[in-house]
Amino acid sequence: MNIIFMGSPDYAVKILDKLNKNYNITAVYTQPDKPVGRKKVLTPTPVKKYALENNLEVFTPTTLKNEDLKKFNPDFIVVAAYGLLLPKHILNTAPCINLHASLLPKYRGASPIQSTILNGDKYTGVTSMLMDEGLDTGDILAWDYTEVGNKTSIDLFNELADIASKQIIYTIENFSKIKPLKQNNIFATYSPKIKKHDGYVDFEDAVIMDRKYRAYQPWPGIFCDKFKINDMELIESESSNEKGIILNIEKDGAVIGCKKGKVKLKKIQVPGKKEVDVISYLNGQRLKTGDNILN
Repeated sequence: MNIIFMGSPDYAVKILDKLNKNYNITAVYTQPDKPVGRKKVLTPTPVKKYALENNLEVFTPTTLKNEDLKKFNPDFIVVAAYGLLLPKHILNTAPCINLHASLLPKYRGASPIQSTILNGDKYTGVTSMLMDEGLDTGDILAWDYTEVGNKTSIDLFNELADIASKQIIYTIENFSKIKPLKQNNIFATYSPKIKKHDGYVDFEDAVIMDRKYRAYQPWPGIFCDKFKINDMELIESESSNEKGIILNIEKDGAVIGCKKGKVKLKKIQVPGKKEVDVISYLNGQRLKTGDNILN
């Protein structure tokens, strides 16, 4: 069976690997190399790295408008976090199956995993969807779910990638037997593309701060006006406090008050400096219990 695969991040690599071990991958499409880091080094996507390492033919167009995929004779086109909408002529080439990391119609769009955490959902999952010209609006073919708990987006990306890699094999093998289920647009929600400023926290609400911390790993992370917060945990969610007040200094961090609730900061990073543990930072700033870490 011939498969064309389209995807870009690590989430997509596990899916591609599973497909590569079971079918004939005739072409891989992924995002173009992008500049990374301070030196802006052009870096291929994780999917491109995998394709090159496994001798798969890989393409990185900026648009699919002029791409002719019929020459690859695909039985299916599988998409996972690719980053481009598929035009009609590609949708008509072969059945296009998208492995979307949410329980559709919830969280259509670019950041479903982060949206799941930010909104405090108890469950999330992966939906196999027969693609159409809309944004994640196609008919549902299969879905599987998992608990969110206190997982970070990195945890969920890895877990959902495992789920998706198994789900796609089931979907392909049973495609002729599956009766597609139309999405109920009444329950549709949208997850927008994440921007750097989304990671800003103001110590207003400890629960929101914790959700942002777990959702925005590894990027953009969370930060306040004085420093980036690289490691923290939620202590409690109901107390009333002065924002930024140091309530307690412990071996592994400092308990800081939010207007509602408390968090424990463990590792922080001042702009232009290396990451430090919070105790070292407090000692360097001569801050003690009762002082305000935000001043």
